[in-house]
Amino acid sequence: MLKRYIVEMGIGVDLHGGNITKAAIKGVKEATSKSCLCGVEDILGLPPEKMHVHVKIGTTQPDQVDVEAVKKAVPVGTAEVEVVQGGLEADGLKVKAFGEGSTIQIVVVALTVWVEVP
Repeated sequence: MLKRYIVEMGIGVDLHGGNITKAAIKGVKEATSKSCLCGVEDILGLPPEKMHVHVKIGTTQPDQVDVEAVKKAVPVGTAEVEVVQGGLEADGLKVKAFGEGSTIQIVVVALTVWVEVP
């Protein structure tokens, strides 16, 4: 039976290129960098590879997320990605060297880690 172990949030931003996937990956990395899941192995006796990670992404343009690229940003376990309407856009500064466009994309990410327990 899968049991929820932890929920962690992250925010990812692409300042110049308006790249939703880049912002989503940054959000995943921020959330994973704030969680140390020692208890999965130390208390439950499970290897980290047995974790199931549900990634929920809120963005202004859900259809622009490369789900497979986001899955690769999850460092351990199996990943599932859900994309919903949310996030925020803001006017930025166009700097060609940093990417195409001038829209700042702000993406919100919630990671829920589930583990299989007897």
